[in-house]
Amino acid sequence: MPTKDTRSDSHDNSHGKRKWSAAVTTDSTHPRAGLFSQEAKTIARELASKKVSPKGPSSGMRMLTFYINRAGKNLPASRLKVLESAKELLHQRIAAAKNQEKRSADKKAPHRRKTAAA
Repeated sequence: MPTKDTRSDSHDNSHGKRKWSAAVTTDSTHPRAGLFSQEAKTIARELASKKVSPKGPSSGMRMLTFYINRAGKNLPASRLKVLESAKELLHQRIAAAKNQEKRSADKKAPHRRKTAAA
């Protein structure tokens, strides 16, 4: 008696299985069409913007990483190099934002006076 495959047909493609990432939908990032074919500075700047990544630049970083992982096999090495440069620039923006956030929090925190032990 043949066994029935319990997996959904939605994961089948010409090679037998479709990547799980093909079904991913998100409302957290809104990159414009053709963004990932731009230069690294443009990609990093736009993915860090509130318009594209309302939840912050870390959300843009996840989108870029997702794109690289999803399309990476089919991209030429020169394009991958540009995308990796964009990741580095975006990482620098994220780190700068965290440092600025930390400095801002330090300014708001009340200063404690050190007292000498008796």
